[in-house]
Amino acid sequence: MRAMTQRISRLEKLLFRMEAQVACLAWAFREIADKPGIVFEMGLGHGRTFHHLRQYLPDRNIYVFDREVNSYPDCTPTPERMIVGELASTLPEAARRFAGQVVLAHSDIGSFSQEHNAAMAGLVSAHLALALAEGALILSDLPLAVPGTTRLPLPAGAREDRYYIYRYSPRAQAGTGR
Repeated sequence: MRAMTQRISRLEKLLFRMEAQVACLAWAFREIADKPGIVFEMGLGHGRTFHHLRQYLPDRNIYVFDREVNSYPDCTPTPERMIVGELASTLPEAARRFAGQVVLAHSDIGSFSQEHNAAMAGLVSAHLALALAEGALILSDLPLAVPGTTRLPLPAGAREDRYYIYRYSPRAQAGTGR
């Protein structure tokens, strides 16, 4: 599989990640349809995923995290739903504020830097669990190790190692995410 990864272009990597993201989000929307809770969107960027979340989850409170607001005007959260600042500060604070209330967490904070990705995956893994409701789903562009989670198989249409899905169920298992 490693040889195949080296042969795909950056454009193909982006395409495969976008396909996986859309497939994983569609699956997650069905999974949480009857479950109460809020949504965390970590990484606003230009706001396309937030816009998608808002379209498909119109009755959910969606809290969005980023260092700054640089999104398209129609893809920008309201000020009360936008949490601006470094994730190292904002995520632990929000996890305490919304303890046990998050039913879906979407993390799209990866970059081209392996060092950055390792730091961000570690940060999310260390601080997100407190915010999660029993049975919550985490979708991520980076592999995570959130305590109390189990990695789930990807839905049809999502290529392996382009996206990751975890379910939070600390009562069902002890240990950390895989």
